[in-house]
Amino acid sequence: MKVVPFQIPKNTEEAFKVQVDDMPHLYNHLHQHPEIQLTMIKESHGTLIAGDYVGPFHAGDLFVIGSNQPHVFRNDEKFFKKKSKAVAITVFFDEATLGEKFWQLHETKSMQQFFINSAGGFQIVGKKKKLLTEKLFNITDAEGIEKLIIFLEIIKQLNSKKEMQPLSKPIIQRNIKTFDGNRLNKIIEFTFREFQRVITLDEVAALANLTPEAFCKYFKTRTRKTYISFLNEIRINHACRLLTEEKAITDICYDSGFTNLSNFNRIFRKIKNMAPGEWRKINAN
Repeated sequence: MKVVPFQIPKNTEEAFKVQVDDMPHLYNHLHQHPEIQLTMIKESHGTLIAGDYVGPFHAGDLFVIGSNQPHVFRNDEKFFKKKSKAVAITVFFDEATLGEKFWQLHETKSMQQFFINSAGGFQIVGKKKKLLTEKLFNITDAEGIEKLIIFLEIIKQLNSKKEMQPLSKPIIQRNIKTFDGNRLNKIIEFTFREFQRVITLDEVAALANLTPEAFCKYFKTRTRKTYISFLNEIRINHACRLLTEEKAITDICYDSGFTNLSNFNRIFRKIKNMAPGEWRKINAN
C-alpha cells in the first residue's frame, strides 16, 4: 500500500487524458499527480478524502481535484466484499496541456487564476454540474477536433467560480514522496475498516510504529487535522448514509462507532451544523 506519485497513462499524442473507470471499486489508495482532474461519479458511493476535506460522494457527483492534491475516492466496504460496480469519468489536464503559451494568450489568460485556485479542489453543483456532466459523457465518444472543442467548453465553464464549492484550503501541495506514504495509507485503510468500534490513540499509534504523541503530530502535519477529527468525519459520513434508511437514530449512533447518543448528537451537529433528525428530514428520500 505504499503511496508513490501516481502517473497518468497518456498517449504522447494526446493533449489531455480522458479516462473511464468501470470496475468493482475505485482506486483506493491516497495518491497525487501533477494533473488537475475533473471527475464525475457515474455509479457507486463512498468517502472522498482530498487534502483536509473528508466527505461523502454519490452517483452523479462532480469534483475538481487540484494539482498534486493528495486524494482518494474510497468506496464503502460493500464494494470490496461482494460483486459491485463503480463507474467514473475523468479528464486529466494541466498547464502544459495545449502548450504553456496557449494559457498566456489574451483569450485564455484568465484561466491562470483557475489553475491557482483549484489547488484545494471543488465540488461542482447546480446547473453547472448538469452541463459539465453532459460534456463529460460527450467527450468520451468524441475524436479529433470535436474532442478538443468539448474540452475547451469544459475549461470555459471551470473558469467561473459560480456553483463551485471549495473542498480544501488552496495551499501549495508538497510532493507525496516526502510523506511516509506506506504508514499513512495503512492508517487510512485501518480507519475505514475499523471505525464502527472503539479505536484508541494507543492502538493506531502502534500501527504507525510511533508513540501516541509522535503519531498525533505526524497525522496532523500530513492531513491538517487531528486523527480524532478524521475518525469522527468518517463516522458521521457513515451515519448520514444510514439516516437515509428507516433506522432508529440510536441504532445509527452505535452502528457508526459512537458509544453514547449525546456524544453522537454533539459531534454530528458540529460537523453538519444540524441535528441528525434535522438532517434526515432534509436529505432522506
